[in-house]
Amino acid sequence: MNMKPKIKRTDLLNRDDIWNAVSSVLIESAYRTENKVAYEAFTVLQYYSEMESGGHESLLRWNSEHIEEVGITRYLEELIGVLEKIDAHEYAMIEKKFGQEMWRMYVALENNEIDENEFYSVIDKANEEYYNLNEKLRDLLESYFIMIHTDLIEVVD
Repeated sequence: MNMKPKIKRTDLLNRDDIWNAVSSVLIESAYRTENKVAYEAFTVLQYYSEMESGGHESLLRWNSEHIEEVGITRYLEELIGVLEKIDAHEYAMIEKKFGQEMWRMYVALENNEIDENEFYSVIDKANEEYYNLNEKLRDLLESYFIMIHTDLIEVVD
């Protein structure tokens, strides 16, 4: 993402406009960017999106290629780091508490080494803690996107 996409100021009038614009830019770049801000923002957007659509199972399934590439330790460090950066400390604690074990169980399940009930016993606990936070992450992400949108988008008149 060498050149920032240009978006008219009139198209960024409110929080939803900024959310949509930043999300679009991030989804295009995914994990392929050299831009640290975009990489971190994509990591946390991907986390939020997968958690809202299917919980930790969805998160692991759709991120498994990236996690295998960078390793679970690095992935969790990056995810937890950006969650803490945006003040989503309760979400970071969930990933610290369950992240390694969920990945280990996911890999074991994929290799038919464990019963799916074993996998879901961990996933369900982590998901319950996530959903008990009542979507606080959406507001934190929205504020973060407003703070960084000019790092990702060139706003023009």
